[in-house]
Amino acid sequence: MTREMTVATGDLATADMVLNIGPQHPATHGVLRLALTLDGERIVRADPVIGYMHRGAEKLFEVRDYRQILVLTNRHDWLSSFGNELGVVLAVERMLGMEVPVRAVWLRTLLAELNRVLNHLMFLGSYPIELGAITPIFYAFREREEIQAVMEEISGGRMHYMFNRVGGLKEDMPAGWPDRARAVVRRVRVRVRDDIDALVRGNEIFRARTREVGVLSRELAEAFGVSGPIARASGLDVDLRRDEPYLAYAELPADVLRIVTRTEGDCLARFECLLDQVYVSLDIAEHCLDVLDSLPVGPINVRLPKVVKAPEGETYAWTENPLGINGYYLVSRGEKTPWRLKLRTASFNNVQVLAELLPGELLADMVAILGSMFFVVGDVDK
Repeated sequence: MTREMTVATGDLATADMVLNIGPQHPATHGVLRLALTLDGERIVRADPVIGYMHRGAEKLFEVRDYRQILVLTNRHDWLSSFGNELGVVLAVERMLGMEVPVRAVWLRTLLAELNRVLNHLMFLGSYPIELGAITPIFYAFREREEIQAVMEEISGGRMHYMFNRVGGLKEDMPAGWPDRARAVVRRVRVRVRDDIDALVRGNEIFRARTREVGVLSRELAEAFGVSGPIARASGLDVDLRRDEPYLAYAELPADVLRIVTRTEGDCLARFECLLDQVYVSLDIAEHCLDVLDSLPVGPINVRLPKVVKAPEGETYAWTENPLGINGYYLVSRGEKTPWRLKLRTASFNNVQVLAELLPGELLADMVAILGSMFFVVGDVDK
């Protein structure tokens, strides 16, 4: 659908066109609508229209107990479900003043990083498709299958793991699982480097479509609360794993937990940040496996009463999710259900900045910019 607005400019009449991209359109990521006002081929205004996938998850939290809400939290960003569960249980554990067994802490860290790799591989494979390159998606899904196999073996879930519990994890690792996971980490590292990295990063067509396109300044990223690889590609050096460490991140050596940044802020920088982060996450996962091998056998969770009630009060927990900073504001009235659980999801801020980022760009570059912003629509709408 289009709408024309005619403006008289001297003797010449010009017309701005409003072009709707989405909500169901090959150029959009899922159910997102962009209302673009065009002056010829140039975008003069962009309005992201959201809410098509809104499920009211935050309201549903209020009528489910602390065990049941996990099934809701791991679905809004379906590519980062382990990380979504993690933020909620960290908030509840903080309210309870609960100490989680060290074995569970390191295993959570390991699984969070494997989930991060799964998330990034999806975008590393799908982004080149939007620029006309189909081959990388096959490599990306091959590596995702490898990691999903070990995640499924330990948790029983393929995408929605439901493996976190208040006080730890559902159960310990199966026999032989660490060796299988280590072998997968090593295979994936080599094949990402030899196939995806070698194929895409230096490709002259890919670089021509992404370099100096969709430049997001550090100041704009900071003003809109953009986080994660997108913000770090603009020089905003923020990563909660280092700056506000949780789980076992404070105990990781500096040469293992490396924060990948760029200063260019363009589509290419965002892609390269995501790609280099995969190598870092695989190194962290391998380090966690080494630590787990050295830990004595012990409990993986804390025994809970039949009904879990958080004491009256409030807390805020935040995590460095694959797409950026996720925040969890929990308010309790001392009941078995949260009185309020408010989510701050990374994708929301990563989408709202499009209103400032797209104006001035060519329509032909819109898809390249949109694809490089790395968001999940369910994570926007919740």
